[in-house]
Amino acid sequence: MQIPTLNADAMSPDSLQTSFLLPLAMFAFVSSVTPGPNNVMLTASGASFGYRRSVPHMLGITIGVVVMVLLVGAGLGAIFERMPIIYSVLKYLGAAYLVWLAWKIAGSAGIDRGSAGARPFSFWQAAAFQWVNPKAWIMAIGVIATYTPREDFFTNLILSALVLGVVNYPSVSVWTLFGSAVGRALRSAQALRRFNWCMAGLLLLSLYPVLADA
Repeated sequence: MQIPTLNADAMSPDSLQTSFLLPLAMFAFVSSVTPGPNNVMLTASGASFGYRRSVPHMLGITIGVVVMVLLVGAGLGAIFERMPIIYSVLKYLGAAYLVWLAWKIAGSAGIDRGSAGARPFSFWQAAAFQWVNPKAWIMAIGVIATYTPREDFFTNLILSALVLGVVNYPSVSVWTLFGSAVGRALRSAQALRRFNWCMAGLLLLSLYPVLADA
């Protein structure tokens, strides 16, 4: 896993500090707001549990991706480059976990109508999930490889991670709000169950990049 960087030799430090922020923010927005495992799960969580109970899930996603960018940029990527088997194991564990999550979503009946003890993702569950989420890896590598300048790398890495976090949370919130609105609109347990079946199917479709790379 190589980490290419922007060619910044001809740029001054001051211009470098600002030139990559807008493109980075645009990349973070597109990567965060487009469909993927996180957003499908948040839509289902918003429909089943409401926005407020899904806040820890959203915060876990945002903080988890920020920490991933920092750790991968700080050198974890070099470990995966030396031992690619670790990355492969994480990838397929993530695929298996997504299948299990799809099954759980398909069986969810909604707020106060699911099985006893049903609850949304916790902060720590959502944060840990990013390490087995293929889209989160693509986002993290994209931020580091394409948008973080080589000069004064670690300062810019921290800045890149902060920009990603600021953009990511409101972007994923859109999906939770949408799911919450759907949950209020679908008044019958049967209608909400069908909606969750659709979300489960979309979650399985998000595995395509993993299967295509197998």
